Amino acid sequence: MPRSKTGVIRRKKHKKILKRAKGFWGLRSKSVRTAKQTLLNAGDYAYRDRRNKKNDMRRLWISRINAATRLEGLSYSRFIHGLRKSNVEINRKILADLAVREPAAFNKLVDLAKSAQA
Repeated sequence: MPRSKTGVIRRKKHKKILKRAKGFWGLRSKSVRTAKQTLLNAGDYAYRDRRNKKNDMRRLWISRINAATRLEGLSYSRFIHGLRKSNVEINRKILADLAVREPAAFNKLVDLAKSAQA
């Protein structure tokens, strides 16, 4: 039985790894062994940060809402509490969008929250 060699298959695998590592710095894009390790770490970071991105966006929305409500003389927590009391169910993403794009509509919500607390 003839000896089988992995030349073609190995080269194909290596090319695939190096193609994915394109743009990495130094040996991370040239050496197959280092590129493979770097790609494993990159995959871990990508997986983790897809989840962290959601937290970051929520933080951004809250800070935008807070800035807009402070201009109207109300804190973020009192604003959210007022909306809950008046049974307004709008999520933070939409509230932040309203604060940036539709200040008049957002001010009406602030007035509603103020009146619910009084």
